[in-house]
Amino acid sequence: MMTRRSLRIGITIGLRAPDETLWSNGIKQNALFLAKLLRNSSLAHDVVLLNTTDVPVTPALPWDLTAFPTVPFDNGCDGLHVLIELGGQISPDQTARLKKQKTKLVSYCCGPEYVQNIEAMIFGRPLWDSIFINQEYDELWTIPQITGTTAPFLQTFRRCPVREVPFVWDPMAIESVAAALPHGGEYRPRGGPRRLAVVEPNIDVLKFCLYPILAAERAFRAAPDSFEMLYVANSEHLALADREFAGMMRHLDIVKAGKAGFLGRVRTPDFLSAHTDIVVSHQWGLPLNYFYLECCWQGFPLIHNAQLIRDLGYYYPDNAVDVAGSHILDVCARHDAEWQPYRDRQRRRIQRFLATNRALADQYDDLLFGLLSRSGAAARHR
Repeated sequence: MMTRRSLRIGITIGLRAPDETLWSNGIKQNALFLAKLLRNSSLAHDVVLLNTTDVPVTPALPWDLTAFPTVPFDNGCDGLHVLIELGGQISPDQTARLKKQKTKLVSYCCGPEYVQNIEAMIFGRPLWDSIFINQEYDELWTIPQITGTTAPFLQTFRRCPVREVPFVWDPMAIESVAAALPHGGEYRPRGGPRRLAVVEPNIDVLKFCLYPILAAERAFRAAPDSFEMLYVANSEHLALADREFAGMMRHLDIVKAGKAGFLGRVRTPDFLSAHTDIVVSHQWGLPLNYFYLECCWQGFPLIHNAQLIRDLGYYYPDNAVDVAGSHILDVCARHDAEWQPYRDRQRRRIQRFLATNRALADQYDDLLFGLLSRSGAAARHR
């Protein structure tokens, strides 16, 4: 059995700007949360974030460079036991450099790449002309919410085994931004008619706003005076330029009443704090993401159908917008009487995902030392 010891681990990121925001997409948060978890291992791994682009690493970055050392890839890749490619892809030459020094190479997969690729093919979205299919990984690690759809796709093209790994999250990102907001950006009862918020990305079929809008419509028909406004983020382009979407919206009572606003891109903490009493969400094949945990951690009532977190928020199954609408009405009637116990309960249940959870760090140690104990020839399935 391999003796367990502190490892030197690199995690890739791909900076787009010297003052990169954590809210442009979730991938930088992925890297930070995983780095924090590995550093919290009882083995105290030495973890470095490796930037794969030419963007300079400066103190303008929104994370602490002491807590999360960040350097250009070529300055930090030597002497690694494991390189986890997560937020920035390495080149064939960089791959060869790692292989020469016997570094184990892991692709950490946290995006729905199968769906993204088939949509690129069907709808003519440029993607494949810029993709490098690296076939030199030792293992692929997939988070649970994408394993079912994406693991077979990746395993075939990348020709190596897939291992499902635990999902990791931490409130550090949302709390750092929300600290300047009223009540730290946490939910507080406001009284009066409620503001419903739908914050789906609306960039693919996995997380689209239509079913949450229909759930809001059902609740509005039952109790129109209970609602001040329905805000639909990331939908302005649809309302202005998509005839099908705009035409469908005109049939809804909540739209006819002038109580629906179709907005552009928003930043989650600010939007929740300023415009939200109830969050309504829907997913199709992506049953867990950061947004759900952000809402619940901050105490906002979240109505959702993400089966991997049935115990959080207010769960409805599949596409049952009638159940979701009933949840909306129940929240209006009862949630504020127990908003503090609700928030505390959410935070207790989210503990299983946290980067400070030692049991979770132990699971990743098992993955790391399993990886190191397997020879390349034995591990790969060509």
